[in-house]
Parts: sequence; structure tokens; C-alpha cells
Amino acid sequence: MTRPLEGFLVVSVEQAVAAPLCSCRLADAGARVIKIERPEGDFARGYDRAARGQSSYFVWLNRGKESAVLDIKNQVDHDLLLRLISRADVLVQNLMPGAMARAGFDLDELRRRYPRLVICSISGYGESGPYRDMKSYDMLIQAETGLASLTGPAEAPGRVGASVTDIAAGLNAYAAILEALIARQRSGEGALIRVSLFDATAEWMAVPLIHFEHGSGAPARMGLAHPSVAPYGLFVTGDRKEILIAIQNEREWRRFCAEILGDPALADDPRFSDNNQRVAHRAEVDALVAAEFARYPRSALAERLKSADIAFGNFNTVEDFSRHPHLRRITVNTPNGPVRLPPAPAIFERERFADRVPSLGEHTAAVRAEFAQ
Repeated sequence: MTRPLEGFLVVSVEQAVAAPLCSCRLADAGARVIKIERPEGDFARGYDRAARGQSSYFVWLNRGKESAVLDIKNQVDHDLLLRLISRADVLVQNLMPGAMARAGFDLDELRRRYPRLVICSISGYGESGPYRDMKSYDMLIQAETGLASLTGPAEAPGRVGASVTDIAAGLNAYAAILEALIARQRSGEGALIRVSLFDATAEWMAVPLIHFEHGSGAPARMGLAHPSVAPYGLFVTGDRKEILIAIQNEREWRRFCAEILGDPALADDPRFSDNNQRVAHRAEVDALVAAEFARYPRSALAERLKSADIAFGNFNTVEDFSRHPHLRRITVNTPNGPVRLPPAPAIFERERFADRVPSLGEHTAAVRAEFAQ
């Protein structure tokens, strides 16, 4: 089955997470992705040794790519990269702001020189502004945008346990590149796209920001509870396991009172009559729920909630997740053997993904030969 981006050439001067995630999606869609690495390699290759002695991050994000090692400060390699870019449909880069220009690859100049080229530049804070030259890793952006202040229990802030700022920026970049390629089909013109981790995460913070600037203040840090909805959170069951519930509207609340709490009159109690009142009386609502849930083992409670059509979820560890009956898997081939991963989220009629992770410089000689002139 032909994949939608087959025949497209992507050159990615990339490292870490955001740009590699973007180019991984492009590779899954059929593009030929040539990953340009320093002689010492993408530093994400050394993050850990969890994937058969290789970095879990690198294995996750670099399937389906060719690895070419270039020293772009060397004139021969500089000229080779320029030839690659001249033939590419897409250039992705996430070096420090200004690094490409200092190496002789000014992005605005490339845009003028190759008008059909789609360029996507990913950075921490963007190409301008007071934080332009700040180093920017995932947890730092979580802190700067206020995301960490909302994450964790009341006692202390916490980091979201996955690299969410990198992931947000990488997926935004992927979507923007696809938009630019569609536009190019109509106009013949490429684009220069700038994506930052800060902007990607700032957009996620729109609701807390609105609450702070136009409401009663920023939401409190509440662990596994929802600042704007009640009951919505984690409760302990009779067998000391944990389950989450989410009541999203008044129909669900009435059904929950009647079929789970066994007291239909609670739905009309002035303290609980709508979501705003329940949030104001959260402690009382949660106490009622906790008392009822403590009477049943989690499996029995789950059956009752499912029968009543109430949204719920088990609180799982990573070990639990690894055995989850709904978890789909793909197998990618790596230099050290196969590794199983969750697939990209979109499901097409026929499963498609690129399935090989390159060793450092595996394709350097072939790329040099192909793009020698």
C-alpha cells in the first residue's frame, strides 16, 4: 500500500525529542528521512540503556530514518548538506537559535534560494524575544509556563511524567509541515515555519490562564482531582485499590446518585444541585463517594459503574499498563534486536509504520555517494 508521503525527501538536522518525533511521523507516513547527526551522534542516543542496551528515547523516535554523520563545519560536509537541502521537500531543524545560520545555513536565505522547500525550525522559545537564547529542556518549559505549578499534589509541584512540551512541539511541527505541503500543491510555494516548546505548552495553558485573568484565580494543584468538576478524581475501593470517576453533566450526576450512591434525593440537595455547587462543596461530595466506594472491591465497583454508564478508569502503574488489554503494539527492528512499542495513535485501514532504527552513521557512505554531485 502506497503511503501518502512516499517520494518526499526530508532532511532533518535534529536531536533529542521534538524534531525527531516530527520526522518520525513523516517517516511513518512514507517520507524518506535523512537524519543528520554529529560525529558523536544525537545526544539522545545516550539518555539511557533501557531498550536492549540502547536509548529508549532514540528507539522510540527514530524508526524508519537514515543516519548520516556529517561535520557541517567541514567544507566538504557543508557542501554535501547544502546539496541534500537543495533536493529536499522538507528541512527540519532544532539546533539552538542561530546555530544553523552560524554554520552557513541561514533559514531565511534557504527559503529565498529554494522557494519550494518547506522549512520547519523548532526551538525552545522561538527565534526572537528575551528568552530566545535560553536553553530549554522539557521540565524547564513545564516550570516556565506554569504547567508544573498545576501538576502534583497540593503539597508540592511535580513534573508531568512524560516529555509533554517536546511532544506538543513535535506534533505541532508535524501538523504545520503537512499543512505547508498541502498549500504547496496549490501554490508551488514552500514555507518557513517556526515552532517553539514554550508556545506549544503555553497554548495548553489557555484554560488556567483564563481562570487567573478573568475568573477567581489560577486553579489549585489537586493531584488526581479536577479543579473545575466534582466529583472527578481518585477514590480508594474496599480492597485498597484505586479507581477514578468523572461526572461530566447533570444527567450523569442524577444517575450516579440513584444507581451508585443509592440516594436519588442527593441530586436535588442545594449543596450538590449543579457542578458549581458541587465544586464549592467538594469535600462533602468526595466524602459521600469515598464512603460508598469503600464498601466494594474495585472489580465489583467497576461493574456497577459500567452498568450505570458512569465514566471511570483504573489507576494503573506502568506495570499494569504494560499488560493493558487495550494496548496496541508494533515491533521495530534495532541494531540490538526487536523492541515493542505503542504505535502512532492514528489508525488507518492498513497499519503503517517505519520499522527500523538506524545505527549511528549507518547510511553515511550511501548518502555521500548518492549526493556527491
